[in-house]
Amino acid sequence: GCQWRALPSDFPKWRTVHSYFAKWSEPDEDRVSVLERALKNQVGAARERLGRNACSTFLIVDAQSVKNADTAGSKGYDAGKKVSGIKRHIAVDTQGLPHAIALTTADVTDRQGALQAFKRCKGALGQVQSVLTDGGYTGEPFAQGVREILGEQVTVQVAKRSELHTFKVMPKRWVV
Repeated sequence: GCQWRALPSDFPKWRTVHSYFAKWSEPDEDRVSVLERALKNQVGAARERLGRNACSTFLIVDAQSVKNADTAGSKGYDAGKKVSGIKRHIAVDTQGLPHAIALTTADVTDRQGALQAFKRCKGALGQVQSVLTDGGYTGEPFAQGVREILGEQVTVQVAKRSELHTFKVMPKRWVV
């Protein structure tokens, strides 16, 4: 979360770090980068160490809008959060391990961003049976979009709050 030139002094020179990041982030012929492939391998291995299948059947989805620099090339405005910047969309399993990630401008809705994340990682999500979301993902068009991408067997569950304007930990949703 910092500018390349402001990397801590215990890192190599910023140009070296940036050049490796650029090489490792570049997608190959399968549209998957080295970093993405390494993350997927680590997630599968971590799940297997916990005695689970490498692929999850249950995902929890959420998004977060964050500010970015004024000079950033990509930014949008999330009117709901009053944030000018980008939005991170993530789908995790019950252990909090990421299975699908997308980065968009902040003006992209949570529903659109989640569908983008599922499209990007569709190959690794073949065993998903259920998706848990918050109230921002309500609606049949989103549920139908999830089924079109991940398969007709997938169900979308929306965890709704019982009281407005109060914070309460919602079972399973807190993981994301």
